[in-house]
This record gives sequence, structure tokens and C-alpha cells, in this order.
Amino acid sequence: MMLQLDAEALYAELRTGVRNLLRPGSVLVGIWSGGAWLAERLQRDLGLAGPPGVISSTLHRDDFGSRGLAAGTDPTQLPFAIDGSHILLIDDVLYTGRTVRAVVNELYDFGRPASVTLAVLVDRGGRELPIDAAFAATRIQLPAAQKIALARNSGGLLNFVVQEAT
Repeated sequence: MMLQLDAEALYAELRTGVRNLLRPGSVLVGIWSGGAWLAERLQRDLGLAGPPGVISSTLHRDDFGSRGLAAGTDPTQLPFAIDGSHILLIDDVLYTGRTVRAVVNELYDFGRPASVTLAVLVDRGGRELPIDAAFAATRIQLPAAQKIALARNSGGLLNFVVQEAT
């Protein structure tokens, strides 16, 4: 059976969930790349001032030695002070928790936030670390041999791609 998820409908759920998680001093930080797309769109749709932050897990991954640096430069851009901020971390898919762990390490390289809260579009289970999202638009089960990734077309519309993991 082929998994069918409506990314745009799930985005609407995520927008509502994020709106409920916002508090004074909150800033959005999207995890590169799908989370960054979501944070950018949420920033606009929720009428939040300034650009959202973007953060990469590249330099803090536990498999950095085997993966190395991806092509291009590190996409981390945090256009606001991290110290004392309430960080609302946005990602597309939560799976093992390893990316979130790496991103939190990267975040603390830039300062000490007052809090870090995670909101995701899809929680696919399979956690290897004690990390959970404060909000997930949906929770699904996928075989370990499958991978789900967020994609967006040239018009900015979101969809999912499900493929066999490599």
C-alpha cells in the first residue's frame, strides 16, 4: 500500500500548532532544508517580524566522519540573538532524533536560549534518542527501509516523496 499524505493539509495543521506554541520572544528556526522551507512559510503566514533562522545539523552529526560536508557551505543563518530567546525549532520529518540532537548542539554554539521547543510536520516514530516534538501535524509508521522527504515545487506548494532508503 502506497502512503498518501497531503502535505498542504498537514501544513495547515502545523500552522495552527505553531501558533499555539508561540509566546513573547519566540523565534522560528527551521532545520535545513524542509524545516527551513516550513519556517519561512510559517513566518510569513503567521505575520511574524523578520526572517526566520535556518540551522544545519552538518557539523554536529554523529556520522560526520563518514558523511563529511555536503556540497556548498553550511546553511546556518541565525539573524537574531540566541541568548534568552524562546526557540521554536521547525522540521519536516522526525525519525530517529539524531538530526534534532545535532541541531540543538549547533544552536548552543551560538548562545543559550531560554527554551527550545520542537514542532514537526510528520513524526514517523523509530526514535533512537529521547527526543519528542511538542507538536506533530501527523504521526505515521513507515518501514525502516522507506524514507519520506518533503519537497516543494516552483510555486512553493509542498508534497511528500516516499522512497526506499539507501
